[in-house]
Amino acid sequence: MWAASCLASCCAACACDACRTVVSGISRRSARIAYCGLFALSLIVSWILREVAAPLMEKIPWINHFHKTPDREWFETDAVLRVSLGNFLFFTILAIFMIGVKNQKDPRDNMHHGGWMMKVICWCILVILMFFIPNEIINLYEASSKFGSGLFLLVQVVLLLDFVHGWNDKWVGYDEQFWYMALLVVSLVCYVATFSFSGLLFYLFVPSGQDCGLNTFFIVMTLILVVLFAIVTLHPSVGGSILPASVISLYCMYLCYSGLASEPRDYECNGLHKHSKAVSTGTLAIGLLTTVLSVVYSAVRAGSSTTLLSPPSSPRAGAGKPLLPLDKAAAEEERDEKEKSKPVTYSYSFFHLIFSLASMYSAMILTGWSTSVGESGKLVDVGWPSVWVRIVTGWATAALFLWSLVAPIIFPDREF
Repeated sequence: MWAASCLASCCAACACDACRTVVSGISRRSARIAYCGLFALSLIVSWILREVAAPLMEKIPWINHFHKTPDREWFETDAVLRVSLGNFLFFTILAIFMIGVKNQKDPRDNMHHGGWMMKVICWCILVILMFFIPNEIINLYEASSKFGSGLFLLVQVVLLLDFVHGWNDKWVGYDEQFWYMALLVVSLVCYVATFSFSGLLFYLFVPSGQDCGLNTFFIVMTLILVVLFAIVTLHPSVGGSILPASVISLYCMYLCYSGLASEPRDYECNGLHKHSKAVSTGTLAIGLLTTVLSVVYSAVRAGSSTTLLSPPSSPRAGAGKPLLPLDKAAAEEERDEKEKSKPVTYSYSFFHLIFSLASMYSAMILTGWSTSVGESGKLVDVGWPSVWVRIVTGWATAALFLWSLVAPIIFPDREF
C-alpha cells in the first residue's frame, strides 16, 4: 500500500512537471497551435467519455433524476454536450475578453499568448463544473448548438471562397505564361476528379435493383451546379477564371459524398453498409481528424483574414531613423517599445469565437446532431440530420459562389 501511494505520488509529480515544461515552452508564435491542441484535447475527452461515462452518469442524482432511466445513448450524448459546453464557455470568455485588442502594447496581448498553466486549469475546472449543472441548461445548449454549427459551416464556406479567389488572383497577378498554364492544369485536374467522383457516387449510393431516387437527386443536382458554375464563370459579362469554379465544383461534390456517406448503415441505398464493420474505427478516427483540421484551418484563416473582422493595420510610429545616435540601452528600449506598438496580425476575439462555434459543431458531429448515438454503430457523423446538413452546406456553397460572380454585375458601384 505504501509503495503504491509512493508510486502514485511520483507519477503525479512527473505529470505536473511535464505539463509545466510543455506550457512554459509555448511561445508567441506557437500560441495558436496550443489553442488548437487544447481543442483537440476536448475532442478526445468527449470521445472517451462518450464511450465510458454512461454507467457513472446513471448514478449521478441531478443528472439521472427521471422516474425511468433513459437509454445508454442519452447519457453518452449528455456527456459529450457537457464537455462541449465547458469548451464553448472557455473560448467564449476569451473572445469577449479580447474584444478591442489592436496592438501588442495592450496587456491582454500577453494574456492571449501566455499564462498557459492557468488557462489549462481554468479549462479543466469549467469542463468539470458542467457535470454539476441541471439538464435544462444542457438542453438549451443542445438546441443552440445546431444554430452555432450552421454558422460555423457558413464561416468555412466564406473562408473557402476567399481562399480560392485569392489563389486565383495571385497566380493571375504574375502575368506569366507558366502560371496561366498552371491555372489550366489545376482546373483540369479538379474537373476530372469531380466527374470521376460523381461516377463513384453513382456506383456506391445508387445500387442497381434499389429505389434510390433521393440519392440520385442529390448527385444529379450537384452535377447541374458544377455545369452552372462553368457557364456563369465563362459568360462574357462575368469574365471569371475557371480555377475557382473547378475547385468549388470539387468541394461541392465532396460535400455530396460526405452527405451520402452519412446515411444510416442499414439504409439499402448506402453502399458503404456492406463494409460497416471494417470502416467503423476508421470512420471514427477520420471524422475526428477532419473536424480538428477544419477547425484549425478555419480558426487560423479566419483570425488572419483581412476580410473577416481583422483589426485594421495601424501605422507604426517612429519608423524613421533617429537624428542623433543613442546609447545601446536606449536603443534596445526604443526597439522594445516599437515591438510592443506593432498592430496585432489577426483578430484575437474572432479567433476564439471560431473555436466557440467549433465546440458546438464538434458536439453535433459526435452525437449525430443529437439523435441516437448508437443508431449506426457509434460512428461519427452518421444519420439523416448529418446527411441534410452536408447537402444543404453544398447548396449554400454553390449559392455563395454564384453570388460572388454576379454581385459585381448587379451592384457595380459596390466593392466585393
